[in-house]
Amino acid sequence: MEVNWRALDNFPLLMYILAAKTLLLCLGFAGVKLYQSRKADAELKKREELKRRAREALLAQQEEDEGEEEEEGNKKED
Repeated sequence: MEVNWRALDNFPLLMYILAAKTLLLCLGFAGVKLYQSRKADAELKKREELKRRAREALLAQQEEDEGEEEEEGNKKED
């Protein structure tokens, strides 16, 4: 059985093509992962901001309610 060595002439070129394709795929997946993580971080920050605003509004409402209770208590004493 005779080995056809001419078939291996294109082997280095095929390896370069394979390496380039692999590199492009890796960069593509890394880019998608970065995009998704930034999107998730933005969503998390948005949720935290909404929670913070709701907490501040609740505290302001509680302080307002306490102020009204003190005024009612002062009126009853008079």
